[in-house]
Amino acid sequence: MTTAQRLFALALMAHTLALPAMAAPYIPADGSKVVERLPARTDPAQRDLARMRAALNKNPSDLALATTLARRYMEMARGDGDPRYLGYAQAALAPWWKLPQPPADVLVLRATLRQSTHQFGAALADLDAVLRRDAENPQAWLIRATVQSITGDFAAARASCMRLHSRAPALVVQTCLSSVGSVNGAARTSYAELQQALERHPDADQGVRIWVITLLAEMAARLGKNAAAEDYFRQALALDDADSYLLAAYADFLLDHQRAPEAAGLLKDKTRADALLLRYALALKATGSPEAARHTGVLRSRFEAAMLRTDTVHQREQARFELGLRNDPAAAVRLAKLNWAVQKEPADLRILAEAAAASGDAEATRLVRDWLRASNIEDRTIQAALGKLKGAA
Repeated sequence: MTTAQRLFALALMAHTLALPAMAAPYIPADGSKVVERLPARTDPAQRDLARMRAALNKNPSDLALATTLARRYMEMARGDGDPRYLGYAQAALAPWWKLPQPPADVLVLRATLRQSTHQFGAALADLDAVLRRDAENPQAWLIRATVQSITGDFAAARASCMRLHSRAPALVVQTCLSSVGSVNGAARTSYAELQQALERHPDADQGVRIWVITLLAEMAARLGKNAAAEDYFRQALALDDADSYLLAAYADFLLDHQRAPEAAGLLKDKTRADALLLRYALALKATGSPEAARHTGVLRSRFEAAMLRTDTVHQREQARFELGLRNDPAAAVRLAKLNWAVQKEPADLRILAEAAAASGDAEATRLVRDWLRASNIEDRTIQAALGKLKGAA
């Protein structure tokens, strides 16, 4: 792997962990099952994937090809927000998936796929197995840090970031540390340090730059630096205007600043992922569009189907759906609490606070207050909800 490829892989893995909520991936029983006809004739990327799939079908034990194809599928999932690509990635790794001791590359990929369905404990177990064999593996340390941060174990996340020193590029190390610090009492310092690190590395790989600039945009928004956030979002979109995570984050920023028509325009043709359809429906509702009801109905069907599959990956987005589109605070706070038990990112805290304020739920209010004290998070985007929580600091 070249330096550029490794940089991109590092950024991809960290960013994949932050994918917007999607349905759990469908995993075909075997590689020959046709799930959907993709536009292979017109899309060079799809033609390349088809070529690789055909080669792997002929030699399914080709580890190098299988892991390369799995990474490509994960890249597609990150960009498109389509969970089926995650299922295809797992299918590519099928010969090694259930082995007691899979190859390290498979373990890293399996950990990333497991976290996508909130199997955080299993993901960490895979990463620990990798690091027992190879303590120098930067991807494993980076993914480990990100999972630990998502689940609120900030001390462990920071320690994992520190293990990247001398194992990963300086910009990757600083991004890891700033990501943790930004939600654990050091938001302004983390923001400034990441800005300086980006300035010192103007020639960083594009994948890394998108990751860093998107993080800076989110940090700026939480700090109330709205002009800077806008600028960073636009910089990131100039590098990749199809990244589903970036689109969701920017749409939230637009909605927060009463720019619903812009949010609707941004997402109009990008509603395959549930997270983007949710934001599109919220934008339409805010503009008074009669189309909001139709898209709300589509979302309701998707969430109901997910519940029938016992898929709980959607709970944060479903809580927001219940609160913002169905005006059901009781359902919203129930889902927000279930989600909070699993993951603790700023967006998870925000919907928990908003649902607690709307429903008056005492337990949710206590959870929010406790986290504010324990994490020292600085987040202007939840101030309105916090102001409605009696006694919240």
